[in-house]
Amino acid sequence: MKNRLLGEYRFFMTMPRLMRLVLMTNMIYAFVLPVVDIFVGAYIMRSADNPAMVAVYQLCVYTGIPFTFLINGFLLNKFNVSRLYSFGMLLSGISMLFMMSLTVMSFSGVAIAGFIMGISFGFFWANRDFLALDTTNDQNRNYYFGVETFFYTITFILVPAIVGWYLRSSRVHGWFDGDISTAYRIIAYAVIVLTILSSIVIHRGKFTNPKQKKFIYWKYDNLWNKFLGLAALKGSVQGYLVTAPAILIMRLVGDEGSLGLIQSVSGILTAFLLYILGRTAKPQHRLLIFGAGIVVFFLGALANQILFSAIGVIIFVLCKVLFMPLHDIAYFPIQMRIIDVLSVKENRSEFAYIFHHEFGLYIGRFIGLGLFIYLAFFVSEVVALRSSVLIIAAIQLLSIPLARNIIRHTNRTIDKVKKENPNLNAPKLEI
Repeated sequence: MKNRLLGEYRFFMTMPRLMRLVLMTNMIYAFVLPVVDIFVGAYIMRSADNPAMVAVYQLCVYTGIPFTFLINGFLLNKFNVSRLYSFGMLLSGISMLFMMSLTVMSFSGVAIAGFIMGISFGFFWANRDFLALDTTNDQNRNYYFGVETFFYTITFILVPAIVGWYLRSSRVHGWFDGDISTAYRIIAYAVIVLTILSSIVIHRGKFTNPKQKKFIYWKYDNLWNKFLGLAALKGSVQGYLVTAPAILIMRLVGDEGSLGLIQSVSGILTAFLLYILGRTAKPQHRLLIFGAGIVVFFLGALANQILFSAIGVIIFVLCKVLFMPLHDIAYFPIQMRIIDVLSVKENRSEFAYIFHHEFGLYIGRFIGLGLFIYLAFFVSEVVALRSSVLIIAAIQLLSIPLARNIIRHTNRTIDKVKKENPNLNAPKLEI
């Protein structure tokens, strides 16, 4: 075992230094994401007992993200990408503190806190995506995202268990005079410490900004338009994955302790599966991985629809935890391969595609969360938590044939670009 671990470490050290620094930064920040994704929603539910308020929070988060992608594009002309990246990470902790300073949980206060969190995510994801694209190539991207999602999954095992135990213990043993808000604020302080550490790591490297400053375009290649459709499908499910599971568990299973335990148990097998896939899978295996994740998610949503009980929720969360990383480990390399070729074909900045991609995600998120809010307000909470999840999961099945078509279109476009430009020096287009 020791020799195997040393072998994996040596393999990691063969990767480009800047790629390793980005990975190490994301590994530290991975301990923050479960807190933001899971327990902020649980905090709103505990304080206001209103699923619609959780949905409004997430909608404001998702509104802040594309807005910040736009601002980030202009700021890249004046500030280094690593500074903007670290600012986004630091802002996530500040947003949590703002949320927990609210004396009365209102829709306006939750909306402001959500928008601030969206700004933090915008700076984080905009610069994280560019750094991942800039420091990797098509041959090592499966490994990059395999390692990254491995650590994300591990933290979704450890962090929910630890935080869930801490919150439950603070309530059971009367820590902080029984004030659960104080316990949540301490978690926010811990988040800030972790974001400071990750900021220190990213500043150890000298990263270059996008070479071309223009990043706003109105017309794109048909291949990119197809991919935006895939992005919208991905976005439609994201709102549910940060909203519905927390509400379902709080309603049908128990409290934050149960929430943490279920997330932890469901991630153990997934974490090691992801690392193995990232280490061994080739670019031609991405569609298979992508499709498997979506089918698993559909089966979990179907179980929730049929059972709609504690058992159904547990099955759904198990499938959800497996689906998310399987989907991402295939989706992001597909996206970056498209950007590799289209940035050459259309002679545009890579950030132009990263920026535009966020709006595809936002359209999907808006539709998904809009459906949830409509059902929760005008139909019933049960329908919102039971039926709409299955609807979203069924729609995701359309992603499989679309992804197949996109991959084939990408390969044809690469061949066409090489044929039309025989003297082209574009290493990232090589197989």
